[in-house]
Amino acid sequence: MKASQIAVSMMVMFMMMEVCVAVTCSPVQLSSCVSAITSSVPPSKLCCSKIKEQKPCLCKYMQNPTLKKFVDSPNARRVANTCGTPFPKC
Repeated sequence: MKASQIAVSMMVMFMMMEVCVAVTCSPVQLSSCVSAITSSVPPSKLCCSKIKEQKPCLCKYMQNPTLKKFVDSPNARRVANTCGTPFPKC
């Protein structure tokens, strides 16, 4: 695993205690998307299902300075669009 992937995974783990309406917001649930977000690898089916599950939480994640640079990156938006889950307007 690349150092950047490990760093992202660790940051996501530390942020997993946030709560949203009707969904348990847990950035660690998006860890299956790390390789797709940090490279040009296509997202896995698991990644796509987790993005769809966590979509109600994406605006909240973008308010967190630690997560924003990953969640609001062009690659993260590309992955979400590839999965058929465009980012909400926050």
